[in-house]
Amino acid sequence: MATTTFSVRLDEEVKQQLDAFCRKIGISTNAIFSLFANRVVMEKRIPFEIADTEAQTKHHQWILEQLAEREKEANAPDAKWRTENEVMGTFRSKYGSTV
Repeated sequence: MATTTFSVRLDEEVKQQLDAFCRKIGISTNAIFSLFANRVVMEKRIPFEIADTEAQTKHHQWILEQLAEREKEANAPDAKWRTENEVMGTFRSKYGSTV
């Protein structure tokens, strides 16, 4: 199989940390990128999660709000427990369905 050259632009510090990691595990930086490329092609997806940190922050904030609300309601005589679908419906309506 013929090979080709591929150039990647990285932050200098990230490159140094990547090189150090690769030396530690005994594999070249080129091999790491080749493994990544082969995995993407084989699986037809990026082989790890890429998350929107803003969405994660909103999700965590929502969870904290829900916990605080549940704590307030726990001692109320008319407390109503909601199903998972009800809770997720509220979340999706407030923060969007992709979160």
